[in-house]
Amino acid sequence: MESGLRFAAIDIGSNAIRLLFTRVISIENKPPHFIKESLIRMPLRLGRDAFTTGKISDKNCDSFVSTIIGFKNLIDAYNPISFRACATAAMRNAANGSDLVRKVQIATGINLDIISGQEEANMILSKDINQYLKTKKNYIHIDVGGGSTELTIISNGKKINSKSFSIGSVRLLENKVQESYWEVIHDWIKEKLTSLNSIKAIGSGGNINKIASMLGKHKGKSIHSNDIKYIIKKISKKNIEERITAMGLRPDRADVITHASKIYLKCMQWSGAIKIIVPQSGLADGIVSQLFDDYKKTIV
Repeated sequence: MESGLRFAAIDIGSNAIRLLFTRVISIENKPPHFIKESLIRMPLRLGRDAFTTGKISDKNCDSFVSTIIGFKNLIDAYNPISFRACATAAMRNAANGSDLVRKVQIATGINLDIISGQEEANMILSKDINQYLKTKKNYIHIDVGGGSTELTIISNGKKINSKSFSIGSVRLLENKVQESYWEVIHDWIKEKLTSLNSIKAIGSGGNINKIASMLGKHKGKSIHSNDIKYIIKKISKKNIEERITAMGLRPDRADVITHASKIYLKCMQWSGAIKIIVPQSGLADGIVSQLFDDYKKTIV
């Protein structure tokens, strides 16, 4: 007899699209155990179009629909209890985002949700991240994507402030962030942390996950800001081809990882956090966590 419950999630980011298959083992009087059975990543950079021209090109629209058709076939084969597809900054910003949602619905039957930055931040703070929070401690959760960065202030295990900023690795790569915007982020962090001390950072996103793996850090371990600077200094000395061939970076990671790191490091600096915990959990994990919670409500 097969054990566990199957769920699936599609995370449509600005730098890539991900399909996650997760099995949840639920034992009475114990926390549920989430097992990532498969993660498929399609390097389709919707943010390049959305942040430079204001709309997603016809070519990328076609590639996107083809990708979702492929994902839908895999979801049908996996046969989960439920699944959800969520799109973030690139689709929020694209003038033809709603048109693309309709195309996907017609082609696959999937109702794609373009979620707000606030909902994105809430979902990313899934149970997978909550397990690293300690009572009477203060945290800043930093989630850096291709098109947006979600910052959340957590104190004594509770979220007390959260904001989505229009800055991300792809936006920085394309020079679509004004220098003055850094001051907006700085001022928000300083204002929201005025009454808090001894801040610890938690980081989400593909780039901080990659940095953690390059440093040999396992899931949930802390990284010192100096170690991030060390890795980025090594990467910065290489051209894009060398980053791919000599350092094992994906082509769509090689050109954005230094930009993403700048966001993490500045947020850590302004919050006074020396180390950052890397749970290696993201939006897709948050979607699955929400689906599981919704499922539990139906069986009570």
